Parts: sequence; C-alpha cells; structure tokens
Amino acid sequence: MMKTLFLQPPSFDGFDGGAGSRYQARREIKSFWFPTWLAQPAALVPGSKLIDAPPAGVDLPSVVAQARGYELCVIHTSTPSFANDADVARKLKEANPALRIGFVGARVAVQPEESLKAGSAIDFVARNEFDFTIQEIASGRDLSAVDGISFRNAQGAIVHNKDRAVIENMDTLPFVTDVYKRDLRIEDYFIGYLLHPYVSLYTGRGCKSRCTFCLWPQTVGGHRYRTRSPGHVAEEIRLAKSYFPQVREFFFDDDTFTDDLPRAEAIARELGKMGIAWSCNAKANVPHDTLKVLKDNGLRLLLVGYESGNQQILHNIKKGMRIEVARRFTKDCHDLGIKIHGTFILGLPGETRETIEETIRFATEINPHTLQVSLAAPYPGTFLYKQAVENGWLDASNAELIDDHGIQIAPLHYDHLSHTEIFDSVEVFYKKFYLRAPKIASIVGEMVRSPQMMKRRLREGVEFFQFLRERHREAA
Repeated sequence: MMKTLFLQPPSFDGFDGGAGSRYQARREIKSFWFPTWLAQPAALVPGSKLIDAPPAGVDLPSVVAQARGYELCVIHTSTPSFANDADVARKLKEANPALRIGFVGARVAVQPEESLKAGSAIDFVARNEFDFTIQEIASGRDLSAVDGISFRNAQGAIVHNKDRAVIENMDTLPFVTDVYKRDLRIEDYFIGYLLHPYVSLYTGRGCKSRCTFCLWPQTVGGHRYRTRSPGHVAEEIRLAKSYFPQVREFFFDDDTFTDDLPRAEAIARELGKMGIAWSCNAKANVPHDTLKVLKDNGLRLLLVGYESGNQQILHNIKKGMRIEVARRFTKDCHDLGIKIHGTFILGLPGETRETIEETIRFATEINPHTLQVSLAAPYPGTFLYKQAVENGWLDASNAELIDDHGIQIAPLHYDHLSHTEIFDSVEVFYKKFYLRAPKIASIVGEMVRSPQMMKRRLREGVEFFQFLRERHREAA
C-alpha cells in the first residue's frame, strides 16, 4: 500500500467542510461534523492517516510538513472550498513533488474536467462513490485501470475512465469508528443541537426523495437508499461505545434514516438494548406508531428539513411533503417528547417577501426545539443549479456560495427579490423565532436545570451575536 494521507484541508476559521448533507460554510454557531466521507476510505487503507484540519486546529505549515512523508494524499473538497483546497494541493506538491494528489467530494464528482483544469497540482479526481476507488489507487494500481476516476496522464491530457458501479452490499464497508479512534479527538466535534460529545456515522447512502437542492443524492449517493443491516449497525455502535465511553449521543447522518421504517424500527430496538441516546435525520412524515417505537428505544432528537412553510415552494423543490402532514408529525413528536431541530431554507424558487413571512409564522407555530435557517445554495450537479443557470438567478460572482470569510451568501436572486433581501431575512427569521417570551422561557429553564447547558448556551449566544456583527460588517 502507498503511504496515504486523507485530508480535510485547513480553511477559514470555523469552516465546516465535512458538513454531512450540504452547506459547507462557517456557521452562526461554530460546529463541526465528523469527516465520515474521508474516514470510510481511510478504513480501507492500512497504515493511512486522517487529518481533519479545521476542528483540530491544524494549520497549513503543519499539514505541509506532515505531507512530506506521504506518497498519496486524498483531499475532500466542496464547491465553497475548492479554490482554497486547490491552493493547498499546490503547496503540498511544491513541498513533495512526488506526492500523488487526488480530490474527492461532490464538486469533483460532477465537474471532473473543470476541477482538473483549475487545479494543476491535482493528479486525479474520484467521481461518485470513491471508497474502493481510493483503495485500488493506494494499492498501486495504474490510474488507467481504476474505474470511477478522471486523471491527468503522463502527457498532461485529461482522461475519463468508465464509471464505477455503486456499492450494493453496504456491510462490505469497514467501520469508520476505528479511524475516529485512531486519528480524531471526538471532543473537537460539536453541533448546537446534539449532546456533547457526540459521534456521527452513516448506516446507508442515497435518498429516494427528489429535492432539487439536496447535494449528495444528486451527486454521489444516488436516489436508491442502500443500507447496512441492523446487526452491522448495532455491532459498530457497541464497538464505538467501548472506544468512546464519554459519548452522550450517536447521530445517524443518512439523508433520511426513516426512509425504511421497518429497518429504522429494527435498528432502534437494537439500540434500545444498549441504553444509548441517539438521533437521526428524518422527513416530516414518520407515522406516530414508528415514532413511538423509536422514542421507546432511545431516540432523543430528529433533524427535520421542513425547508418552507409555503406549499407551492415545497412543490417547486419536489419536496414531496404536505404542510398538514408536517404539522401532524410535529405534534406527534411534541406529544411523545421527541425533540426536533428544524431546518429551513430561504431564497428557493418561488420565494417572495410574503412566503418568507409565511415560513417564519409556520416555524413559530410548530415550534421545533431549535432551528437552523440557511440560504438556498445551488450546488453544481443539482437540479436547482441547472434551474438557476438557465433562468439567470445565479451570477458568476456568487458561484462559490460563500464570501471571502467562508460565510454563506445569498447566491440566488429574482426580479422581485434581491440578494440583499434574502440575506437579511435570515437574521429576521432567527430573531422572530428565538426572541419570543415562550421560547426565551424554555431556553432559560433548560439552562437552569443543567449547568453544562447553561455554559453551552451562553457560549453559543456569544458566537451567534458575533456572527451577526460580522455579517453586518460584510454587508456594509
């Protein structure tokens, strides 16, 4: 095996390049997802090392120094971070000219030729699922014989090999928690709505939903939900419990863990035997009976993408969700004591000043425990990106989706709704949701009951208002 380094490169301070679903950016509150997409192939390459630079606070000189001892470097990139990551690759190659550098991630999966042309230090990019692709390259196989890559040959020409077949038996993948234990400090990872410390992993890939904005199903994972068996998942959780006894919560980062209800219930029953707290992504249509099974077996929180409170916008983005179903689901969760972190997106096709207000009212009425408000981001490879380009909603100057400090911008605009109006509506949304007497009372009560929560919420409050001040400075 080639001596292989897996790298989430140094970037903007607080930049979450490993964001599980989408929206790689700096957050209102500093947060970091586990680099699972890198840990998975790292688990297939004996003797490899994973450096997740942003959460670990590893700077570029340190990465360059360490890379001198490696033969292969696999860098995870994204549309927002690509320019930075290509520059990191250039500096690694300058320090170690013999280093072979490959890029993985959704950006290069859908723009392989453009990525190779834009980054002269990049030797190859892996398209679609890349776990066994990287294993083959690390084993020394000639690039011309590796399915699923585009590469620069000895003459400098770009070659596109045939696609790699997707993984059908997900149980053939090794556990990522072995790599977490070997290379990461789990306390470096924190998400505002999850208990700390937490550990996240995937139990499957792909999502049958067709949401026009969602990144991974349209670029890497596909629209078939390919899953690990309940026993395989339970075995890794038992191992993770032994590795990390300090963990307070496990999170399953599948695009929609509840797409397969019988399997979700089977996994829950296995987790219930272990007495652990766990959370997952869910669509707002899980029936009451399944919710009760999940809750009775340790489910603490659901991460739910509501996106909008306007039914026509939900139709526009092919969400496949009815507002009345989402209301009933949310009430069921409240009744059962399941917390919800609701996510919303402003600036989607069909958005107006009136629909923004409608979504804010909807959010306050259903009242999730916490929420996150994002700006519609047209990633290359998504249907939303195609729409935005064809309709002139996206300017070339906004194509990287972030500003010079790594903060998400409002890249889309419409004749009736400007970038600025969409951008400013995020702050309005947060203030109208959180600065309500009942919500303030709920947060204060939570802080009074838990000294740890008090410390955490105070820190997050400081970060949030610092973030808002920085947004105002940028706007000015």
